[in-house]
Amino acid sequence: MSRYPRCDASLKGTPVRRRRARLLCSLLLTVAAGAGTAATASPPSAAASGSGAAAAAPVPLDRVVPAPASVRPGKSPYTIRPTTPIRVEPGSRAARTAGDYLAGVLRPATGYRLPVTARGGGDGIRLRIVRDARRSSAKGTGAKGLGAEGYRLVVTRRAVTISARTSAGLFHGIQTLRQLLPASVERATRQPGPWRISGGTITDVPRYAWRGAMLDVSRHFFTVDQVKAYVDQLALYKINKLHLHLSDDQGWRIAIDSWPRLTTYGGSTQVGGGPGGYYTKADYREIVRYAAQRHLTVVPEIDMPGHTNAALASYADLNCDGVAPPLYTGTEVGFSSLCVPKEVTYDFVDDVIREIAALTPGRYLHIGGDEAHSTSHDDYVAFMDRVQPVVAKYGKTVVGWHQLTGARPAKGAVAQYWGTDGSEKEVADAAKNGTRLVLSPANRAYLDMKYDPSTPLGLSWAGYVEAKQSYDWDPGSYIAGAPPSSVLGVEAPLWSETLSTSAHIEYMAFPRLPGIAELGWSPRSTHDWDDYRVRLAAQAPRWDALGIDYYRSPQIPWPAAE
Repeated sequence: MSRYPRCDASLKGTPVRRRRARLLCSLLLTVAAGAGTAATASPPSAAASGSGAAAAAPVPLDRVVPAPASVRPGKSPYTIRPTTPIRVEPGSRAARTAGDYLAGVLRPATGYRLPVTARGGGDGIRLRIVRDARRSSAKGTGAKGLGAEGYRLVVTRRAVTISARTSAGLFHGIQTLRQLLPASVERATRQPGPWRISGGTITDVPRYAWRGAMLDVSRHFFTVDQVKAYVDQLALYKINKLHLHLSDDQGWRIAIDSWPRLTTYGGSTQVGGGPGGYYTKADYREIVRYAAQRHLTVVPEIDMPGHTNAALASYADLNCDGVAPPLYTGTEVGFSSLCVPKEVTYDFVDDVIREIAALTPGRYLHIGGDEAHSTSHDDYVAFMDRVQPVVAKYGKTVVGWHQLTGARPAKGAVAQYWGTDGSEKEVADAAKNGTRLVLSPANRAYLDMKYDPSTPLGLSWAGYVEAKQSYDWDPGSYIAGAPPSSVLGVEAPLWSETLSTSAHIEYMAFPRLPGIAELGWSPRSTHDWDDYRVRLAAQAPRWDALGIDYYRSPQIPWPAAE
């Protein structure tokens, strides 16, 4: 594929085009023998494409991304056949929903009926919601230790069983099952198979509760369908938070009934002077609904007191001098600020937070707080003292960029770190005092950073960020002096100053996004670049099948192209 991504053929967020070249396997994968419980990978090998050109061995259980917490290889693989049922527990709505989703994934490529049934049986693909208080009759399928998002996948010659305490756990188990099948299972047309799954047991739980991805829809606007397409890609790697950056200097993207000009005027442009756009409340609800079906919680962000030119241009009263500035289509930062002394500022903030909180079922609401260079320190502290209680009043937990720790973070607040070396003392001090941290170091996790000087998209103010640099760090020890227990998780932000299409999103997110996902999900003991790069390479045929337009990093031993 070309290093330069082609632009979308339509305004909708479907993949721009399926890559014509299929990737073939250069080496067959072998299943590791023995009964080891650690998720240690097999010797490096390229991944089978699953095209049917060669009946390769099934994907070993330890070849998936993110790396599972525990893998115990077994003897006999399971083969999905035309008669295979998907069995769910009678009366379990969560299992039925998961079964319908799985059938929808598998039917196009296999061509099989794969009926979803509540009839009992020891064969087929079985989805089970189980509780700690009761033991499953099937060996190894109980819920002990799985928590809110974990799962257990057991594969024998007769059946594949995924057990979890929650619907989220079942969903994550299904994502693992997808990766254990040939990559061609992701194609939208019937493929030859065979559809074999390695035998054994995976027991898997996440390291962190927050595994996020941020999409900036303010610098360039992305449609509901484009956001949905990204949600599907995030779900593949067990991301569970979708952080939407809904306002900035260049555009306001969410309808607020009490301040309608925010969108009709403030949302009418974007970087470079394009038409912009915004989400109606129905649009936003649809994004929330779609993400929730894939077990991602939407975290809305309204950035303030800086990054507010779109709001200031829409309402003159929000400016200290009462004069509205013009709309802005450039990429500079730090020049705008809400008027901290004016009481109308807090009427505005209250209305915006109230309406967004009412639309958002998740517990978090992000108030930004970064790069407020036009706000004095005293005004910044006063502003945050006024605004954080408003978030709490409407039943949400405050999230802010890590500059919030330079003010007075509210009890229970979450600070999102975007620095580059983890040395900020105020961040560590806040963490010691109970502020939770989400880590997004810009020179590691920012997906809009260029890979190298030749990258045609992105920025480079935090340096060039190749796949290894994005993966090879530990969230638990990154902030000097912060207790490891203060780390709530990780997030991969994608700012859109230079991005305007789904192809652009894909090119900058892949292959780096799966690495951030693994840092958030997998145990620290599994983090090994040399092993990870081989497992990552094995994802390429799957991305090809899904039509994902990714960057072929020279650091990754990609399978040879046909």
